[in-house]
Amino acid sequence: MYLATLMLLGSGELGREFAIAAKRLGCRVVACDRYAGAPAMQLADAFEVLPMLDGAALRAAVEKHAPDMIVPEIEAIDTATLAELEREGWRVVPSANAVQLTMNRDGIRDFAARELGLLTSKYRFAESRDEAIAAIEAVGLPCVIKPVMSSSGKGQSLAKTAEEVGAAWDYAVANMRGDRPRVIVEEYIAFDSEITLLTVATRDGILFCAPIGHRQESGDYRESWQPAAIPAAALGSAQDQARKVVEALGGHGLFGVEFFIRGDEAIFSELSPRPHDTGMVTLISQSLNEFELHVRAILGLPIPEIELAGPSASAVILADRESDRFGFDGVAEALALGELGEPIDVRLFAKPKTLKNRRMGVALARAATVDRAVECAVAAAARVTIHYED
Repeated sequence: MYLATLMLLGSGELGREFAIAAKRLGCRVVACDRYAGAPAMQLADAFEVLPMLDGAALRAAVEKHAPDMIVPEIEAIDTATLAELEREGWRVVPSANAVQLTMNRDGIRDFAARELGLLTSKYRFAESRDEAIAAIEAVGLPCVIKPVMSSSGKGQSLAKTAEEVGAAWDYAVANMRGDRPRVIVEEYIAFDSEITLLTVATRDGILFCAPIGHRQESGDYRESWQPAAIPAAALGSAQDQARKVVEALGGHGLFGVEFFIRGDEAIFSELSPRPHDTGMVTLISQSLNEFELHVRAILGLPIPEIELAGPSASAVILADRESDRFGFDGVAEALALGELGEPIDVRLFAKPKTLKNRRMGVALARAATVDRAVECAVAAAARVTIHYED
């Protein structure tokens, strides 16, 4: 009856689009998250509400639904239990090792820099305020301080003086995930741009999407665009490094590999073994979007040449307060911008609750140039507003 049963660990907007892609190929989807009514749950065949850092609860859900594949969509998962399940014969996508190494920034950074020899910034880890301040002797000032475990850049800040490092430690710990107070203190890179290189590990080898540029604010992305204009030498270096790390991690699926671009250099930053938020732009830019690529790769299905439809962009739609009684205005006005001949789309994520600066949707645009696509996406996103009923 079903092509495969996929258990999704994390059911936010990325999980929602993954579920859509999986359902179109005849898969049964079981969506898991810590709260009921999460976006992917609304489309799934079954769902479970559980804290995924609770290994016993995670194991119980897996044994109950017996999925062909366990597909993590977030970092905050009991990876030790995933490793145990994999040893017992359950398939974790792309692999329990990849999920475990990338759950925290310390694992993937040490793996990339020390084991694989990738080009990274100078960095040190700290488990106390004093250690964070001491780390600047090795990395210099200014420096960037981040929790080793967080999502969407939460808890990240730039410190320009030794006094600011202490405050940055406090901010990082207050916004981290998990219960381990540990941060990475890293050299500030005066980069030209930052990119996400979507890298697909398939049964037939490694594929790359066109590089995606993005703008960050408060540690989270605000706009992304494709293709990012970077030197050919930097792109070649990024592809070589991405291939190396993805092959070393093992398994099949889509990886979001992030780099700082400085001249002809590509400096490895982070990696997610799953679709990436900046890759939402592929919903309008590519012949197969990042979610369709992920599903095909993990199922071992053929992937034709990835074709770019044209310069494209995404811009986020944010909430400005907490509420569980709200609605959206301006969607018609946003979509009407496409009547000018440049394709416009809007995706609302159907999250049951707003929070300050929470992503509630995204506007997508395609145009003759990247700059114009960004302009159109930002204009469309600005027309969608949230009204609150409390």
